[in-house]
Amino acid sequence: MNILGISAFYHDSAAAIIQDGEIIAAAQEERFTRKKHDPEFPHNAVKFCLEYAGVSIDEIEAIAFYDKPLLKFERLLETYYAFSPRGLQSFITAIPVWLKEKLFLKRLIREELEKISPYNKKKLKLLFPEHHLSHAASAFYSSSFERAAILTIDGVGEWATASICLGEGKNISILKELKFPHSLGLLYSAFTYFLGFKVNSGEYKLMGLAPYGNPNDDEVKKYIEIIKDKLVTINEDGSVWLNQEYFNYAVGLRMVFDSKWEQLFGLKKRASEDELLQQHCNLGLAIQYVTEEVVIKMAEEAKRLTNADYLCMAGGVALNCVANGKLLNIGIFKDLFIQPAAGDAGGALGAAQAAYHIYFGKDRKISSQADNLKGSYLGPEFSTLEVELMAKKYKAQYCKFEDFSDLCDTVAKYIDEGHVIGWIQGRMEFGPRALGARSIIGDARNPEMQKKLNLKIKYRESFRPFAPSVLAEDCASYFLHKGSSPYMLLVQPIVEQRRKKLPNDYGNLSLKDKLYHLRSDIPAITHIDFSARIQTVHKETNPNYWQLINAFKKRTGYGVIVNTSFNVRGEPIVCVPNDAYRCFMRTEMDYLVVGNYLFDKKEQPEWNDKNNWKEEFVLD
Repeated sequence: MNILGISAFYHDSAAAIIQDGEIIAAAQEERFTRKKHDPEFPHNAVKFCLEYAGVSIDEIEAIAFYDKPLLKFERLLETYYAFSPRGLQSFITAIPVWLKEKLFLKRLIREELEKISPYNKKKLKLLFPEHHLSHAASAFYSSSFERAAILTIDGVGEWATASICLGEGKNISILKELKFPHSLGLLYSAFTYFLGFKVNSGEYKLMGLAPYGNPNDDEVKKYIEIIKDKLVTINEDGSVWLNQEYFNYAVGLRMVFDSKWEQLFGLKKRASEDELLQQHCNLGLAIQYVTEEVVIKMAEEAKRLTNADYLCMAGGVALNCVANGKLLNIGIFKDLFIQPAAGDAGGALGAAQAAYHIYFGKDRKISSQADNLKGSYLGPEFSTLEVELMAKKYKAQYCKFEDFSDLCDTVAKYIDEGHVIGWIQGRMEFGPRALGARSIIGDARNPEMQKKLNLKIKYRESFRPFAPSVLAEDCASYFLHKGSSPYMLLVQPIVEQRRKKLPNDYGNLSLKDKLYHLRSDIPAITHIDFSARIQTVHKETNPNYWQLINAFKKRTGYGVIVNTSFNVRGEPIVCVPNDAYRCFMRTEMDYLVVGNYLFDKKEQPEWNDKNNWKEEFVLD
C-alpha cells in the first residue's frame, strides 16, 4: 500500500511517501526550487517521492493533505466576525484567495497532480486529516514507542494551536486542545517580529539570541512580569490566554500593535538591520523563559492525562531545542522523541501515516532502532556520474579517492589545520537541520571558527551559535547528556571540566565581548551560557559522517566537530552537487567534498557568476 502525504500553501511545503507503513522518501519543495520556505504546491518533491518509491500516481492508494481547508476557512470567517469591524483590510486581502484557491483544494490538488503526470482522477482518493493530528501522527508513528503521550504545539492549524494526545499501538486519541487565538507559538512569533526577525523563519534566531540576556538582570524579571501581567495568562495545565488588545495577528496584517508594545516594554520595535542591544537580549531571554514554563506545564498535563512513560513532540514549537533539553532533564518522562521535521513540512509525513494507520486501520511495525526515520536521510541522493557532469559543467578540478578512509584522513587533516569544508554525502536530510549529509564543517577547538563561519561563509548575524556533531559513544565526554540526540533538537550544557572561568563582570559585558570570550576548549560550539545544540552521530545511520569524525578523533583526540547547514543566509540547504559547488565557489569555504570527490578552492577556475552573492543574500 502506497500513500503520499502533502503539505502546501502556507510555508515549507513538502511531500512524503510510505509503503506498507515504511517511510520511503520525504523532502521539502524549497530544496528543489531554491526558494526558501517555498509554500507552493510541491511538484518537485512529489515527483521525487514517486520516482524514489518506483510508483505512479495511479498506484497510490490515497493522497493525504496535512490539514482540513474547510475547517480552517470556518475559523477564518468566525474570527473576522468576532473581531469586526477590525480587520477589514486583512479580510479583503485574504478572502478572495480563499474563494479562488484554498476553498476548492480538492480541485486544486487534482489539477497540480495533473501537471506531474496524467492519472485516473476517478480512482484517486484524497484524505484530509486535521493539522494537529498530522503533527501527532508524524511524531508517534515515527517513534519506537508502543505507548506514549503526544504533545503538539505550533502557531495554529485549523482551530487548534496545541494538543495533547495518547498514542497506543496504531491508534491516536486526542485528549485536549488549545484553540485559536490563544497560542504559545503565536506568542513566541510575536516576540520574533518585535525583535526584528521574520515570523515563521526567524524564531530560531530569537532562541539563539536569548542566552545573551543576563539572567541576573532585574530587567529580565521586569519583562517576565509584564508578559505575564499584560500579554498572557498561564494556567496550571499549560493552556494560555492571550490578551488580544495587544495582538493583531487574528485579523490584522501584523503580529502586534507596535505602539502598544513599545509603550509596554519601553523599547522601540527593532528593525532587522538595527544593532542588537542588551535590552533586546534581555527581552529575548524573558520570552524564552516564559515559553519553557508553558512547555513544561503542558508536558506535566500530558503526563497527568496519560500516565505514559514516553513523550512524542511535533509542531513548530517542538523545534525550540532549549525548552526540549530542559523538559528532558526534569524527568517527567523516561525519554522524549521529537520529530526532526517538526514544522509544517513534517505534516506531509504525518498525514500519510495517519491515513495508513487510522483511515485504513493498518497495524504498526515498531522498529528495533531508535525510530523509523532512518536518521532523517530521506531525500534525494546523487551518483558519481552527476558529480563528474557537474565538474565538467564548471570546469572544476577535483581529486577522486578510491578508498573512503583515505578521504576521511585527508579531510580530518584539513579540519585540524583550521579549514572550512563543505560536506555532501548520500541522501539529503528531511527537516530544517543539516545532519552530516548536507553540512559545512570545521574544528570545534578553533576560537576563530564561529566568527569565520558566520561572517565569511554563512553571511549572517555574528551572534548565531553553531552546533556540534559528536560521536554518539563520546557524547558524555563533552556534554551533560547521557542519551542520544541524532536530530540536533536538544540543548545541553558543556561538562564542567571543559569550561573556562569567566571574569567577574561577565554579565555586564557587551554582546560582542561576550561572544568572543573563550568559554571552553571547544569554543566554536559553546554558546554564551555554556550550552550546545547536540547532534550525536551514529555509525548505524550515517557511517560516512561517523567515519570522518572518528578520523578526526584519531588525529586530534577530539570526537567532535562543528556542523552547520550547507547554505548561506536567505537560501535553502543545498540539494544536489550543482547547488553545492555554486555555494562553495561563492563563499570562503576552503574545500568541498561530494561523495568521494574532493575539490580544493585554490585549484578551481575563476568564478564568473553574474550575481554578487553577498549583495544578493546578506540583506535578509
